[in-house]
Amino acid sequence: MTLFTSAHWGIRTAEIAADGQIRLLPWPGDPDPNVIGLDQLEAGVQAIRVCRPAVRKSWLDGGPGSRPDLRGRDPFVEIGWDEALDLAAAEIDRVRKTHGNGSIFGGSYGWSSAGRFHHAQSQVHRFLNAAGGYVRHENSYSLGAARVILPHIIASMPYVMANHTSWDVLRDHTQLLLCFGGVPWKNAQISAGGVLRHHVRPGIDAMRVAGIRMVNVGPVGDNLDNAAAAWVPCRPNTDTAVLLGMAHVLHDEGLADRAFLDRYCTGYDRFLAYLNGGADGTARNPEWAERISGVPADTIRQLARDAASHRTMLNMSWSLQRASHGEQPVWALVAVAAMLGQIGLPGGGFGFGYGAANTLGSNEGLLVGPTLPQGRNAVSDFIPVARIADMLLSPGGSYPYDGKTRTYADIRLIYWAGGNPWHHHQDLNRLERAWQKPETVIVNEQYWTATAKHADIVLPATIPAERDDIGYSTREGHMVAMRQLVPPLGGARDDYDIFTELSRRLDCEETFTEGNDSAAWLRKLYEQNRGVLARQGIDIPDYDQFREIGLIDFADQKAPVVMFDAFRADPEANRLSTPSGRIEIFSETIDSFGLADCPGHPVWLEPDEWLGRLPAGDDRLHLLSDQPERKLHSQLDASAHSRDNKVGGREQVHLNPADAAERGIADGDVVELSNDRGACLAAARLNDRIMPGVARLSTGAWHDPDESGRDRHGNPNVLTLDKGTSSLAQGSVAQTCLVRITGPVNAPPCTTAFNLPHFVAREEN
Repeated sequence: MTLFTSAHWGIRTAEIAADGQIRLLPWPGDPDPNVIGLDQLEAGVQAIRVCRPAVRKSWLDGGPGSRPDLRGRDPFVEIGWDEALDLAAAEIDRVRKTHGNGSIFGGSYGWSSAGRFHHAQSQVHRFLNAAGGYVRHENSYSLGAARVILPHIIASMPYVMANHTSWDVLRDHTQLLLCFGGVPWKNAQISAGGVLRHHVRPGIDAMRVAGIRMVNVGPVGDNLDNAAAAWVPCRPNTDTAVLLGMAHVLHDEGLADRAFLDRYCTGYDRFLAYLNGGADGTARNPEWAERISGVPADTIRQLARDAASHRTMLNMSWSLQRASHGEQPVWALVAVAAMLGQIGLPGGGFGFGYGAANTLGSNEGLLVGPTLPQGRNAVSDFIPVARIADMLLSPGGSYPYDGKTRTYADIRLIYWAGGNPWHHHQDLNRLERAWQKPETVIVNEQYWTATAKHADIVLPATIPAERDDIGYSTREGHMVAMRQLVPPLGGARDDYDIFTELSRRLDCEETFTEGNDSAAWLRKLYEQNRGVLARQGIDIPDYDQFREIGLIDFADQKAPVVMFDAFRADPEANRLSTPSGRIEIFSETIDSFGLADCPGHPVWLEPDEWLGRLPAGDDRLHLLSDQPERKLHSQLDASAHSRDNKVGGREQVHLNPADAAERGIADGDVVELSNDRGACLAAARLNDRIMPGVARLSTGAWHDPDESGRDRHGNPNVLTLDKGTSSLAQGSVAQTCLVRITGPVNAPPCTTAFNLPHFVAREEN
């Protein structure tokens, strides 16, 4: 019998050697497998696991609120499970009784597991709901701006993600793939519930073989197959200006599809007045766009003409909306696609994130998978996920979000499970100050990450290979019986078992468990989902057979996908979910909010930090912090595969050779990146596919500050700006960041990110 498990990077089979050692292998049917995570059981990764419950020494000695300034530096005391659970439950009970459940923040942001039951975010939210509720987060760091604005203008982000026109349709019908921010296959190595067949690189290869023209507009040229695409360098954060310049050409030269705009859209004339400069006399033409973006006016003009004369798919990477006014490139892309009149046609229209995840562009069936119910949250408060430091630093403060004024809760306790805010969040030195505000931080964690080191109570959690589960992801064409391959390391327990014990102590066990252990839940969720699929005419084996087979391949459910084809065929019968039921190039709703930083139609607004604002003689570079190639976010950063991509134990910052030469920097030198927010060290990598004036330092290096707060490991989020995209969405602006780069750094310090915290006995002072 083949044993399977699932990871974000793919379905894995387990080969058991004669000595009992487990070797993980990619599923043999994957056309483009990767090796990420195959070494997750290696000794170097296991060595940094949390093996026993641990409590921060000052908190244990002095109680809640004791010396929060020592979080991240305090030693820990390892204790038994019963005592740890008693302490955690008593603290949750104290806070909810003294301050109310609205003082508990349920932090869970990250890709904790491909399994649908042992998914830390689902588990912690279900537990906190059972215990009376909690303050939650909305949206994501990846898509904070897009998730808010897309429903106003065309459709929800989940709908768009699940219905991207499929790669086979692009191959057969597209003539021009015009990308803003590329199609970075490295990002598409993953999907939330695991990948059976990787689509992106084979999809791009097929389009190249078919002779389809591809153009990549942006500051980086290596995020779309170099052999396939022409590169048009463009200043970071200025894509909106290029799109507006294209829109001006489409109207000015009579290339806009007025029939499509009249039938399927609303508000075009209001947008047109802005393009023509009706209010301020500034026409948003290619010459205007060139001054902002650096893209030649003739190039912008020709791109517009080419897009209008061919079946064109416009694509935008998610990174563009992780910037100041990140809502605007999303809206401008939709507006230009509407002017081309190809939305809903095979191979035409727009994509928002080809290359962002494997799911986008898949032709696998759109099926329902098993889901653990999370219960009802009695607390209505929430924050946009990227505003956590604001909330902690400004309790009771007000902020605008999606047309309403909201108030930050006064958080006394954070319970975090599944994720690492010291990876995701911006301006980590500011987060460090904010993290001192709560009285208690409790974390379920598998590894000694910076988040675990900044906690008061750390409870060791199992990894997917240590438990049974069910793997499934939308449009990934599979369901997998994830098998326990190894026993839990040390004293690690499943999140479900941890929360079961806590709920028993908090008198809400029945609400949380409904009388089920993990095995019963897995059987129940599978059989419920089996019934749902049966009503769709899809038969799958019963649970015991599923466990024996290990993998269900829904290949027979594949079908070509064309996004918004039903809407195009009949816009009245298939109205969009927008207020007008049509594509809103001008939104009456957003306009009614009266937001200066997000008015009622797409506009160019100057970023908080960008190359166009630099005074003469200022040698700062625009820093891009993209996703890493050899891990997902910060997961498995300690693995051999991830470490092999570091230089001297540090992440690499990519620089244009001309910028490096001006600074006396050679390939491989350790350099310092700095601004008013912080500093970090990284190894220089010269790359002529990075435009001059730009640097790229991928995220994922575990935070490793020295005594001054300078990160030794290459974590760009000590530099990035912690501010909302706008008053509409309050998303992350990680891609809006200027830095100085100096070097080489002589005698750079060793990295310590993977060192365990200091442990002491209880009686030590």
